[in-house]
Amino acid sequence: MQNDQPQTIQRADYQPLSWTVDTVDLHFALDAGATVVTNRMRCVRNPDAAPGPIRLWGEAMERLELTVDGAQPVALRETGALLEIDAAGESVMVEVRTRVDPRANTTLSGLYLSSGGFFTQCEAEGFRRITWFPDRPDVMARYTVTLEADREACPVLLSNGNLVGQGELPNGRHYAKWEDPFPKPSYLFALVAARLVALERKVRTLSGREVLLQVWVEEGNLDRCEHAMEALVNSMRWDEETFGLELDLDRFMIVAVADFNMGAMENKGLNIFNTKFVLAKPDTATDVDYENVESVVAHEYFHNWTGNRVTCRDWFQLTLKEGLTVFRDQQFSADMLARAAGPEGAASARAVKRIDDVRVLRAAQFPEDGGPMAHPIRPDSYQEINNFYTATVYEKGAEVIRMLHTLLGQEGFRNGMDLYFSYFDGQAVTCDDFVEVMSEANNGFDLDQFMRWYSQAGTPRVKASGTWNAADGCYALTLSQHTPATPGQPDKLPLVIPVAVGLIGPDGRDLPLRLEGETQAGATTRVLKLTEEAQVFRFIGLAAEPVPSLLRGFSAPVILELDEDDARLAFRMAHDADPFNRWDAAQRYAERVVLAMAGGASAGLPQAFVNAFRALLADTRLDPAFRAQALALPAEPYLLERMSPADPGALRTALIAVMGALGRELAGDWLRVVDGMQVSGPYRYHPGDAGKRALVNLALRYLCAGGQPSGLALAEARFAAATNMTERFGALAALVQSSSPARGAALLAFHARYRNDALVLDKWFALQAGAWRWEEGGEPALDRVRVLLSDPAFSLANPNKVYALLGTYFRANPGEFHLADGSGYAFWADQVIALDARNPQVAARMARALENWRHYAPALQARIRPQLERVLASPGLSPDVAEIVGKALQQ
Repeated sequence: MQNDQPQTIQRADYQPLSWTVDTVDLHFALDAGATVVTNRMRCVRNPDAAPGPIRLWGEAMERLELTVDGAQPVALRETGALLEIDAAGESVMVEVRTRVDPRANTTLSGLYLSSGGFFTQCEAEGFRRITWFPDRPDVMARYTVTLEADREACPVLLSNGNLVGQGELPNGRHYAKWEDPFPKPSYLFALVAARLVALERKVRTLSGREVLLQVWVEEGNLDRCEHAMEALVNSMRWDEETFGLELDLDRFMIVAVADFNMGAMENKGLNIFNTKFVLAKPDTATDVDYENVESVVAHEYFHNWTGNRVTCRDWFQLTLKEGLTVFRDQQFSADMLARAAGPEGAASARAVKRIDDVRVLRAAQFPEDGGPMAHPIRPDSYQEINNFYTATVYEKGAEVIRMLHTLLGQEGFRNGMDLYFSYFDGQAVTCDDFVEVMSEANNGFDLDQFMRWYSQAGTPRVKASGTWNAADGCYALTLSQHTPATPGQPDKLPLVIPVAVGLIGPDGRDLPLRLEGETQAGATTRVLKLTEEAQVFRFIGLAAEPVPSLLRGFSAPVILELDEDDARLAFRMAHDADPFNRWDAAQRYAERVVLAMAGGASAGLPQAFVNAFRALLADTRLDPAFRAQALALPAEPYLLERMSPADPGALRTALIAVMGALGRELAGDWLRVVDGMQVSGPYRYHPGDAGKRALVNLALRYLCAGGQPSGLALAEARFAAATNMTERFGALAALVQSSSPARGAALLAFHARYRNDALVLDKWFALQAGAWRWEEGGEPALDRVRVLLSDPAFSLANPNKVYALLGTYFRANPGEFHLADGSGYAFWADQVIALDARNPQVAARMARALENWRHYAPALQARIRPQLERVLASPGLSPDVAEIVGKALQQ
């Protein structure tokens, strides 16, 4: 660790290495405190690079020996984490022995211990904590790996590829040898040595090969793996059917580990997962947990091709694999939901999935675009690469891929993907390579301007206005675009923005659309290409003034600025044929009402809003899952971004008032939902059942927020009688997010039932960290969080626990975190500094809670700045945290 000025790495400075690596032979003598790693690598001169030395990176380990072709290197220079070796000829054998201490590795990067087992995490730069190596993604080599460990402590020995040998060794030890037939970068290396058991299944690929699938977990968790296995099988089938991509190894393994910085990692053939995204059974996992397991399993499996077989040339190209793979997992999840819902419910199921994805984008990525860490989906520079595993790279990156899919069409996109793999299989490439192939596969489709999405930061604003000419039956739609300035990018150029448009007639039905110059009307939804600062699109042949429905399906990641009065929003809530826009109309109306109350302009709920809300709730033609989405208020972090300046206290007061009023005024409606939306029979994860449970849980939340005695009694009864986690936790959340006197006893009962289940206790921690104060003199969340830090089940060493307790408090409970006296900020600084000494990646994630501090009211800014400065001045501060806090202060 250091507190020197972090080094800035520029994309424009990329140069291929003078020497690369052809083959790697690794031997691990695994020991908790002193693992010895022997690395024999055949280094070869790179004909595409300028002459220079062999360059190897390493950190946090002891070098025992280094030879070149069996001899001590004559010319060896060491500068910090870099070794340079002068070598002659076209190839040399470099052998290096290192000693690492997995037990002391609290960063969870490189080789570390969890529950007595050995695990690795090498993306982005963890491999250099295991052995000296040219640790860059453009160095692709074939690996042979031998693992040696104590048989009693570590009976299971796994690495990438195929098992080619195993046997016994003296002194109670044993070994396993693995060979990966495909070249890969070092960030995709993995090993696992632990006491595990596996759920296995043999399946046949599309070409008829039999392959072995394994999900490895700790003993006692085998009954929680079936859903992950089903997700893996479904992912395989979907990738075969949709993209013609087949599993290329004899086996594919998933391993669940309790201590993991991220969600999962796509190491070639040996995916290592956070237990949160593997383990699920009805008593311990909610419907949302089941959905997340399916999505993350699919994401990592899809990386086998979009990330592994074709990888990134450098880390600036991270969205090449992540944005593309997020898009693929979103499409997969939508298809799985639609398939399960059947023909009648398919469209609604897809819409609910799309809404989920956009909620994440708006709550996480839009604020990122508006802050000091704003960056394009392909950044031009970074100081610490771990800080660029961001919502921009992932979620906005996926939206950029989705726009390509929209512009090219499904067939054109598939043609581009086929050509991409035919050109670049086994290579490390760039975002430019991907987009150029998409153009070539579609008869030279012009994507030059589209590339600005890869280079410009910020969320574009699209302003829309319409003019109706009754005499001509013409509706003129004017669209204009503007992207605000972001750090380092004051001026922006126009982007290619696909805007899906529909026009709704006075009877609530979509109108066939005919643009000026066309001879006949066509589809009721058209995709317009906005490419200039402003354009006018004229729709003709209309009998009456229409209501525009813009950005259908959220066809581009932009903020739509459209003046709509309350009556028009209510009309679209009732009639818009596009499910996404119907949801968005409800969100816009709710946003308007909440922000008006937060600003003091309104003392109560407008009756028109209550009526529109009631009408949507009562429309039984709509899927319950959709109604649950449409009737949930916009996310609090998103609403804060819409305030200028942001006042978390005023917003929280308004949200409590709105929630309470809706609970009271619609009490009868909510009670009818609870009574009529029961799911009979044993639990199953199914979109229809999940939608009913979601709507009931929302009804309980509103009833309890409104202090309705009947609702509070229903929540207590449902909590006591629940047969699955979705119902039990939903009822508990409704009680905790209210003034109910039963909430304390319910929390104790929940803890007693699940005190030995780490993942379920994460829910318990998060629920308390995120709780609001529903009555005067209520307990501040900060007081609860301080107490929970000392709970025996909590540990700063476990990222899941940190994200559940501290992450929820800092990021998801702004009304309690942004206390007027600044005590929340002082607590934040204490925790970031403590975490940074142990795990900089986790600390950096917590640090980002205050990166947008200048968006808040001046009185809060005055409390925040000294704490940011205190963190930045902390001795030994990591580059991870220094970059975030430093940029926040410089903005």
